[in-house]
Amino acid sequence: MQFQRTIGIDYSGAETADSSLKGLRVYVTENGGDAAEVGPPPGSKKYWTRRALAEWLLARLAEPVPTIAGVDHAFSFPTAYFKRHGLTLDWDSFLDDFCDHWPTDKPHTYVDFLRHGSRATGTARTGHAKWLRETEKPCPAKSVFHFDVPGQVATSTHAGLPFLRAIRRDLSDLHVWPFDGWRVPPGASCLVEAYPRLYSPEYPKEGMTGDQHDAFSIASWLRDTDLDGRLASAFQPDLPENLRRAAQYEGWIVGVMDSAPAKAAPKSRKAAGVATTAPGFRNRNGQIVIRATGEPGNDHNQQVYQLACERCGLSYGANGSDIFQRKCPACGGGKPGLVI
Repeated sequence: MQFQRTIGIDYSGAETADSSLKGLRVYVTENGGDAAEVGPPPGSKKYWTRRALAEWLLARLAEPVPTIAGVDHAFSFPTAYFKRHGLTLDWDSFLDDFCDHWPTDKPHTYVDFLRHGSRATGTARTGHAKWLRETEKPCPAKSVFHFDVPGQVATSTHAGLPFLRAIRRDLSDLHVWPFDGWRVPPGASCLVEAYPRLYSPEYPKEGMTGDQHDAFSIASWLRDTDLDGRLASAFQPDLPENLRRAAQYEGWIVGVMDSAPAKAAPKSRKAAGVATTAPGFRNRNGQIVIRATGEPGNDHNQQVYQLACERCGLSYGANGSDIFQRKCPACGGGKPGLVI
């Protein structure tokens, strides 16, 4: 076991750096034990703020305890962004330039303030909603520039990068993977980019919210893969040399093992070659048909089908006519499901 402590953080870019955010969750394991939620420090805030979390994480990573922390937001931007803005292909230079235009760690500052209006300094440093980093193509994850959609990572990334830079500046011995190399030295603490959808299917939700389950899954997956040797393999994904070079400034998501592009979901019910009501059918939003209940639906001549979300595990009912376009009510911004 390389790490005595694992930390999973489900991030949120909502409101300001000093706002109490229900979606900002932290789970920790110690010495191979169970993942437990850690709340904010005592005070007036019911939930974590981004600033308080950064201070807490800085303190944990500074302790003489080999620790790996996974954070659910992107650590960098695609190559196309570097080229558009004439930036050196260097991660630290990117962080400095980004923070000049997106000071989202400042008091009373929303990400949207820097996107729109008189304070919109971020418009000088943005990109296209279809631009992806190489690590996002096999997942698939949304672009760091794809704002205002369910499941976006854009806002949390733009809110989190200034704190990431601050932690890096304060902890010279911290290994940020893979920017500081693909191999993490024994005894060092490490910070990695995490993508909960890769890990959460391994862990039952058991009454947790989607945000809690994401943080729990990150901490648990880091613990389990460290114990069984998979983490060491995850630190060495099977990549061609050109992608390994790109990852030195674009970053890489831990657990993405190669560069094979993810298979696209069928574009239509006809293309899928299977009825959308058939058990096992998966729609383009990751909602899977479990069974027909035989109960009448609330649409004309429809019955209720049991669906489950592959990301958070929520089980709910839907009319057969809705299945092809259904989004998860818990983590995908979908409408409430029917009772089953």
